[in-house]
Amino acid sequence: MKEKGFAVYKSKYGNIKIEYDDDKITCLKKIYNNEAGKKTTLTDQVNNELLEYLGGKRKSFDFEYKLIGTEFQIKVWEALCDIPYGETRSYKEIAEAVDSPKAYRAVGMANNKNPITFAVPCHRVIGSNGELVGYAGGIEMKKSLLDMEKKNK
Repeated sequence: MKEKGFAVYKSKYGNIKIEYDDDKITCLKKIYNNEAGKKTTLTDQVNNELLEYLGGKRKSFDFEYKLIGTEFQIKVWEALCDIPYGETRSYKEIAEAVDSPKAYRAVGMANNKNPITFAVPCHRVIGSNGELVGYAGGIEMKKSLLDMEKKNK
């Protein structure tokens, strides 16, 4: 029997929502409300991995996830997963990696719709000039994540 649901956990960045569809994560992101949901063994595992990551003790995630989006969005999100821990790429470099060299704005929009932040590391994408731009969790959170990764690389 398929089970869908979500749970919300507190983190140093605020509330983090973990949604699942059966045994795969479909959403992992910061939220700005006080939903609760129902914690499960799976959501506890994901939260534990996230806490290890945020503590600089984990560089990748073991939980399975399912990307839900357009074909282009999924290509972009898969390309984000190729960015090594502690490194960055520009929106233009990601556009080139998905064979759409002029679609760097569309890459930005795909990043904005990324349902599985942290594990699909959209925070590792920066402007061509090296500036930290555009992050759904806020620029301070993006800077904090990049600084933590560089420190623990």
